[in-house]
Amino acid sequence: MTEPCDLDAVELRRQIGIKEISPVELLESCVARIEAVNPALNAVVALDLERARAEAKVAEQAVRDGEDLGPLHGLPVGIKDLTATAGLRTTYGSRIYENNVPDADEQIVRDIRDAGGIVIGKTNTPEFGAGANTRNAVYGATGNPFDPNLTCGGSSGGSAVALAAGMMPLATGSDLGGSLRTPAGFCGVVGFRPTPGTVPDDQRLVGLSPFSVDGPMGRSVADTALLLSAIAGEDPRDPFSRVLDPALFGRPQTLDLSSLRVAISTDLGCAAIESDIRATFAARMAKIAPLFATCDARDPDLGPVHEAFEILRGVNFVAAHKERLEKHRDILGPNVIDNTERGLKYSAADVAWAHVEQAKLYRRFVALLDEVDILICPACSVSPFPHSQWAVSEIDGQKMETYIRWMAITYGMTMTIHPIAVIPCGLDPHGLPFGIQIVGRYQGDAELLAIAHSLEVAMARDKDLARPVPDLAKLRT
Repeated sequence: MTEPCDLDAVELRRQIGIKEISPVELLESCVARIEAVNPALNAVVALDLERARAEAKVAEQAVRDGEDLGPLHGLPVGIKDLTATAGLRTTYGSRIYENNVPDADEQIVRDIRDAGGIVIGKTNTPEFGAGANTRNAVYGATGNPFDPNLTCGGSSGGSAVALAAGMMPLATGSDLGGSLRTPAGFCGVVGFRPTPGTVPDDQRLVGLSPFSVDGPMGRSVADTALLLSAIAGEDPRDPFSRVLDPALFGRPQTLDLSSLRVAISTDLGCAAIESDIRATFAARMAKIAPLFATCDARDPDLGPVHEAFEILRGVNFVAAHKERLEKHRDILGPNVIDNTERGLKYSAADVAWAHVEQAKLYRRFVALLDEVDILICPACSVSPFPHSQWAVSEIDGQKMETYIRWMAITYGMTMTIHPIAVIPCGLDPHGLPFGIQIVGRYQGDAELLAIAHSLEVAMARDKDLARPVPDLAKLRT
């Protein structure tokens, strides 16, 4: 029998609205699932049950009283532990903040509460989001729901795992080099990296840097779009935000895929990709290609993307962590130290060069998407690896020059600043989730969600392409 916590968020919201399920019943179902499987996974690292239960009762009464209900009314939501939550421990995965309890919510959390969402707890992340492996010195490692000894990716790993295991129907993520997309790919869920400014970020340290964004995660595209509709909007504190109608995202349309022109790229022309992933991607695309008008192999021209990304990422790390490195080096993790120290070595000339190259790259990608409607590539370059290993150091004999180089398949697309959806696409040869990235036009977030939703619906009819589900019975034991 399906438990409430396993239902899609869109269906849960419908049932809440017509009084088929109570927000109290739903919350307790999520709590029971957390108690059953989180000990094996370590995805949810702080709970706010007293407040959540009180809010669920209020939400239940609002339904009974016939009040106007928000788009997330009564839905439990997990918040990535890089985001401040009032009265709920927020550590950023760092020993520096292991006892930090903020006095106020960040704007994205306020938006979720205003839309009727109930914050159930915090999801695990690597220290300050540095690294695509969710482990830190405060809470330890988060395991993959398909094999808890393996990584779930990062840095939104706790959110992806919690969703895959049914601990909550919705969760937040964030993404710079692939922090939202890699966990979605590794765990068999949906992640959406929006165009910068679609989800306003009033906390961005480098206000004119568009590379780090907040985004929604769910078990389906429709669920992910529902969360996006609650957190998207205009905020003058974010210079990239713009006037838009959040309702555009809430219910993605089903499109005629046969009208679409598609570019496919196995490695973006620059990323190291494991041979098994290459073969899996080719097999999946052979099945998917007939759905489209055209589907042609075409690598984008990303130029010197590795060097440019390292430099611009370094600017963010110096802005965020230079002072922490000076004061707390003894308790910082290796990824934060490495990124900050390398960032400090770059000159103003290096940074200027990287900005120029990124601008060229962006315009070339805009031109590509004048000729095709979307680009599809793998979500991850490798299959999930043991979480005891910090990162991937070698792919099929090719050594990675930095700890982040194995993520070129995602950070290459970050540099285009176009919106990107990751959707599950069956299992890889190791029996672990396989995902694809779908890259749409700049500021075409609603159109991209509609395309991703339509493709997801089509793939669900094929067992080799449908979203995989972890063995919950095994996780319980």
